[in-house]
Amino acid sequence: MACSAKFLLPLLLAISFYINSSLAARNLIQTTNTEFLRTSCTKKSYPKLCYSSLSVHATTFQTSPKLLANTALSVTLSSAKSTSEMMLKLANSQGINPREAAAMRDCIEALRDSADEIRRSISEMSNTKESDFQLMINDVQTWVSAVLTDESTCSDGFAGKAMNGNVKNSVREQVVKVAHLTSNALALINNYASLHG
Repeated sequence: MACSAKFLLPLLLAISFYINSSLAARNLIQTTNTEFLRTSCTKKSYPKLCYSSLSVHATTFQTSPKLLANTALSVTLSSAKSTSEMMLKLANSQGINPREAAAMRDCIEALRDSADEIRRSISEMSNTKESDFQLMINDVQTWVSAVLTDESTCSDGFAGKAMNGNVKNSVREQVVKVAHLTSNALALINNYASLHG
């Protein structure tokens, strides 16, 4: 019995040390990832949104500017799709006047175009070869800039007093959030491009 306790104690200590070391390493990596994100978001147009929207994905991009930009695009795509779905439900609900419904349909179309451009950008960034980097980054910057134009067009459709205040505010708030996410994603793409050059 005393002999097995003699071997058991070092084994338990070794296991405890391993677990503590693993947790410490994981915490250090998480701190490094979130500090990388905080630094990356600092000079963006919407730094708080940049950090809050991407911090839950810190293990995905770690400290890679390319993966961070790609993650920002994915978060933007998700937001554009959910905003489009919300607007589709609103456009089909009772109490929406014809002008509001038309503006929503136009906006839904613009958001679908945005989603296509973002998907294309994500795919291009994921599949590019080193020799094609400049062409790829130019295409992605163009497509993401077009997304900002689509979102601006969408938001403009809700200007004026003829729109229901609640509907207008709800839709504009969501579209503005997608535009801000897009702006941050473009800034992160530009940052990745500058580091690559």
